[in-house]
Amino acid sequence: MKTKVLDADGLRRTVNRLSHEVVEKNKGVQEVVLVGIRTRGEYLAHRVAQKIEEIEHVKVPVGVLDITLYRDDLRGRLDQPELKSTEILFDIRGKVIVLIDDVLFTGRTIRSALNALMDLGRPSEIQLLVLVDRGHRELPIKADFVGKNVPTSRGQEVQVAMTEEDEEDAVYLMDHDEKENGK
Repeated sequence: MKTKVLDADGLRRTVNRLSHEVVEKNKGVQEVVLVGIRTRGEYLAHRVAQKIEEIEHVKVPVGVLDITLYRDDLRGRLDQPELKSTEILFDIRGKVIVLIDDVLFTGRTIRSALNALMDLGRPSEIQLLVLVDRGHRELPIKADFVGKNVPTSRGQEVQVAMTEEDEEDAVYLMDHDEKENGK
């Protein structure tokens, strides 16, 4: 079964709210930079940056982080992971990084992203923004900004669709059977 938990309008309103929360928490965006985790985190980061620019009339730097080589679930696999580039064209030292991803699940992706960021420099602070928090953490990681909490079972999957990559803007909750059947 596939259930839509957020439609295009809901996603737009959620990005709007999250952007306001980032501005409010940081009392502006003077030292703020956004870093999106590939792929949908990248798109989300650009949307948040655009909204912040509308709110504050300030262009916030946006970077893209590829965490492929930092993932702990690739060890021991024979096939080569597809590497994409990290594109952070600004100094992160002393900055407030808002790390952005689409779905927070076990916390392992975020741990990998934190390791990758620390290899690039030492920010003053890292805040985490996620579109969906689905629970089931394996590591002590908590988002500072959450678009929507979606309680799930381990047999379910949260699927985020964004027009930059997909045919629509939406968030779906899929049962495991649905995922296995390719629907």
